[in-house]
Amino acid sequence: MPRQLRAEQTRATIITAAADLFDRYGYESTSLSDIVEHAQVTKGALYFHFAAKEDLAHAIMELQSRASRRLASDADARGHSSLEALVRITFGIARLSVEDPIPRAGLRLATGGVEVRPPLRDPFTEWLDIASRRLLGALKEADLHPDTDVEAAAHSLVCFFVGTRVVGRSVEPVTRQPRRLAEMWQVMIRGLVPVPRRARYLTLVTQLERETRMM
Repeated sequence: MPRQLRAEQTRATIITAAADLFDRYGYESTSLSDIVEHAQVTKGALYFHFAAKEDLAHAIMELQSRASRRLASDADARGHSSLEALVRITFGIARLSVEDPIPRAGLRLATGGVEVRPPLRDPFTEWLDIASRRLLGALKEADLHPDTDVEAAAHSLVCFFVGTRVVGRSVEPVTRQPRRLAEMWQVMIRGLVPVPRRARYLTLVTQLERETRMM
């Protein structure tokens, strides 16, 4: 195996192992020795890629950010309405959280006091931007009540979305996340979307919840 490919695989193994431990036990409770043991690598291999535990945390948060941006770009490229794109983005994030410890750890790191340093954006600022852009588009497309405060709606949605994951982590398995996300959207849609347009989005939420559970 070429040296560069082997190094990339080792780096990915370390990141995944760290994400799994950060997600299960938290950043502060996880040591570099724990990560070395879990990843089954040497300390030298870990320090070759990451000088400190904080560097590992930022690598995980960057991967989470990249995944969120990719989901947003993919949803927009498919020509969905702005509101449908936003619903699909959130279910995409939920699916990744069920399948992969890196997005789960990214959220726990964001809510666990790890300082975000440039060029990485604060994940909540990034999610607020994603939500605000699509909600503003939905308002222009008449999929929201005309008097909707987009900034307030985006802030509420992000808090609701993050809250379902933070609370869920403590009280139920991660596989329950799609159901909680569907419940969130049922409440949001009934509050934000005019009656003649609600059925379309409520049906979409039911469909995506079912598809996400089956993946």
